[in-house]
Amino acid sequence: MSRLALLLVAAGIVLTRADAQKQTEYAIVAGTVFRDPGYALPEAKVILSAPGEKGKKLQEAVSNYRGEFLFRVPPREAKYVVKAAMKGYRPDEKEATITGSERVDVNLVLVPEAK
Repeated sequence: MSRLALLLVAAGIVLTRADAQKQTEYAIVAGTVFRDPGYALPEAKVILSAPGEKGKKLQEAVSNYRGEFLFRVPPREAKYVVKAAMKGYRPDEKEATITGSERVDVNLVLVPEAK
């Protein structure tokens, strides 16, 4: 194989990897759901939505055994509302602002409903 052919193959591999990396870039909205007085709350329903668009869910997750959740979103400037709910607890919600390829952590605390 000539040097030119090897150079072209190497350039093609580099360009393919660069395109693949661009396609897999994303931002993360993650966090933990706690129950009052501060223990992790597994199996809470967590909803990611856009502010001002009540009821329009973009993504939904369930917190894991450590109360953690994670959403992958496009790496561009945007605001999101993260809401956690579980039967027997008052829901909590917070806003998360993304400015690029980053991770934003949101902690939510659910307080037991009064009986």
